[in-house]
Amino acid sequence: MPRILGLDVGDRRIGVAISSPEGRLAVPLRIIERLKEPADLEAIAALARAEEATGIVVGLPLSLDGTAGKQARHIEGFARRLSKHTGLAIEFWDERLTSVQAERSTAGLRRGKAVDDVAAAIILQSYLDRQQPSVQL
Repeated sequence: MPRILGLDVGDRRIGVAISSPEGRLAVPLRIIERLKEPADLEAIAALARAEEATGIVVGLPLSLDGTAGKQARHIEGFARRLSKHTGLAIEFWDERLTSVQAERSTAGLRRGKAVDDVAAAIILQSYLDRQQPSVQL
């Protein structure tokens, strides 16, 4: 199965995760400190090439009521430009509360450090879980 990148795009950092080769597990890959958009796009494109990714899942920061606000529209624009830059398909995935979940899951392990890559892995894992066929018992 092709590998997929997962992104948690923030104003200062972009968390990146990658799927396992069989497409069942998402693991944190790295955190990209944002510079200017062209450099950010190229950093992600370089990772996609290095990891032989065939697609990208981008966390979409929806409001708690499920609507897309200003930040979600900003991320959608960034993702369109990323798709054009990489030539890869982009899928959006609801990222509500993933940063909180990432902080809780790393409590004590990354005290005071960014968890954007863990948040990206949570986003990607949720996406991968939804893609797997359900098991009937």
